[in-house]
Order: sequence, then C-alpha cells, then structure tokens
Amino acid sequence: MGRGRQKAKDAKIARQLKYTNHGGDLRELERELTSRDGSAPVPAASDDSDEYYDRWADDED
Repeated sequence: MGRGRQKAKDAKIARQLKYTNHGGDLRELERELTSRDGSAPVPAASDDSDEYYDRWADDED
C-alpha cells in the first residue's frame, strides 16, 4: 500500500516540475557563462590533505 502512495507523490512532483515556470533569467545566465575567462577556479589546498596522502601513499607498494 505504501509504494502506491509514494509513486503517486513522485508523479505529482514530476508534473509540478515539468509544468511550472521557475522564472530563470536566461540572459543573466548567458552573461555569467560568457564572462568567465575559461579557467576553472583552483580549490585552495588544505594542510589536512597532505597528512592523509602521506599516510595512505605507501599502501600501494
């Protein structure tokens, strides 16, 4: 009995997502995407990552 209710809920949510206008500003998105210089931002390295890398690096040998 529970699966039928869940399936009906999922179908209702899917219909809402499909037919609802979310009001996205496509021109703003286009400006944002074209204003990038093409390089992805480099994530900052943390000191913790080196500790774990050194700890597990020798296990492959």
